[in-house]
Amino acid sequence: MKTQLTTYLLVLTLAVSGYAQTNPSAILGEWLSPKKDSRIFIYKQGAAYFGKIMWGTGGSAKDEKNPNPALRSRDLIGAVILNDFTFDGSDTWQNGTIYDPRDGKTYSCKMTLKDPAHLNIRGYVGVSLFGRTEVWTKEN
Repeated sequence: MKTQLTTYLLVLTLAVSGYAQTNPSAILGEWLSPKKDSRIFIYKQGAAYFGKIMWGTGGSAKDEKNPNPALRSRDLIGAVILNDFTFDGSDTWQNGTIYDPRDGKTYSCKMTLKDPAHLNIRGYVGVSLFGRTEVWTKEN
C-alpha cells in the first residue's frame, strides 16, 4: 500500500511539473509595449532570444540618447533592444539585456510569461530586486 501511494505521488508530481512548463517558443512573435506605442518582434537566433523594434508611434525616431555617438543617428525601427536571453526550462527567459532608448542605458533583464498573452519584462541593475517590470501584450 505504501509503495502504491509513493508511486501515485511520484506520477502526480511529474504530471503537474510537466504541465507547468512553457514551450520555449511561446515568446516568439510580436509584442506591444504597455502604452501600445511600440511593437517588438522577439525571435530566436541560435540558442538565444532577441527582440527588435518593428514599429513605433514616434515614426522615424533616432537613437539620440545612445552612449555611442556613432549610433545616435540610427533609426529606432529595426534596432535590437533585447539581447542574448536563454530559456530556463520553465517560464522564464533570463541572462539577457534590454536597451532602453528613452535613456540610452542597457539593463540586465529577465522575461517571464505570465500567460499566453502577457509577458513580464523586468529590467534591473545588479539584482532583479532593484528594477522595473513592464507587461507586454501579445500581438496576433
